[in-house]
Amino acid sequence: MTTASTMEQTAPPRDDVAGARGRFRPLRWLFVLVLVVLAAQLAVFLVGNSRFQWDVVAKYLFEKSVMAGLGTTVLLAVAAMVLGSLAGGVVAAMQLSGFGPARWVATLWVGLFRGIPPLVQLIFWFNLAYLLPKLSIGIPFGPVFGTWDANSVITPLTAAVIGLSLVESAYLAEIFRAGVSSVDPGQRDAARAMGYPPGQTLLRIVLPQAMRVIIPPAGSQFINVLKGTALVSVIAMSDLLHSVQVIYNRTYEIVPMLLVACFWYLVVVTVLTAGQRRLERRFSRGHRSVR
Repeated sequence: MTTASTMEQTAPPRDDVAGARGRFRPLRWLFVLVLVVLAAQLAVFLVGNSRFQWDVVAKYLFEKSVMAGLGTTVLLAVAAMVLGSLAGGVVAAMQLSGFGPARWVATLWVGLFRGIPPLVQLIFWFNLAYLLPKLSIGIPFGPVFGTWDANSVITPLTAAVIGLSLVESAYLAEIFRAGVSSVDPGQRDAARAMGYPPGQTLLRIVLPQAMRVIIPPAGSQFINVLKGTALVSVIAMSDLLHSVQVIYNRTYEIVPMLLVACFWYLVVVTVLTAGQRRLERRFSRGHRSVR
C-alpha cells in the first residue's frame, strides 16, 4: 500500500512537458520526401547524361590558361573592390557632410554610375580613345606636363578596372552611408563629451559599430563584382569566362567548358562567403542574442 502510494506521488503528471513527444507533421515529411526524390533525379541526370562530358571537364579543370583566367578574375575583383571602397568612402563622406555642393556632387555620382549598366560602362571606357585620342595631365587651361596616346593607356585591363571600380564606388558609397547613419548619434555626442577629436570618433567609435551593418552588403557586393568580371570578356579581357570561350571555340565542347567556369566561380564564391561569415561574427559579438 505504501509502495503504491509512493509511486503515485513520484509519477510525473500526465501533462508534464518533459515527457511530451513531438507532434507528427505529415507536411514536413512530405516536403523531405519531395526533396529526396528531386535530389535523386538530379543526380541521375548529372551522372547518366553523357553530354556533360565529365572527362573533358576533368581534363581542362586545371588547364594553364583556365587558371590564368581565374587569377585575372580574382585580380580584377580585388582591384575593383579596393579602388571602389576608396572612392566610395569619399563619396559617402560627401553625402554625410553639411556642405550642400559636396552632397549634390555625391548624389550625382551615385545616380550616374549606379544607373548605367556595367556592360555599357565597360564598352564606353574601352572606346574612350574615340573621344580623347590624347590623354594629358597639367593645369586646366594652362600648361600641359605630359601627354600619352589613349589607345596605349586604355587597354582592356585598364578599361575593366576603371569601369568595375566606378560601378562599385557608387554601390559601396550607399552601403557606407547607411552603415555610418545606423550608429546612434548619442555615440558621437558621448565621444565629443569625452574629448575625442572627430577623427578618433570616426575610427574608434563610429566605424567599429557601423561595420556590423556594412560587412554583409559589402561582402555580397564583393561577390557580385567577382561574378560581374565575366562581362569583361566582351572587351577581349582574358578572364575566366574568356579563357574557357577560347577553348570551346577551338574544340566545340561548349557545355563541359562552361561547367569548368561554373566550378571555379562556385569555389571562389564559397571561400569569399566563408570569410564574410567570419567577419560578420567578429563584428557582431556584442549584438548576438544569448541562447
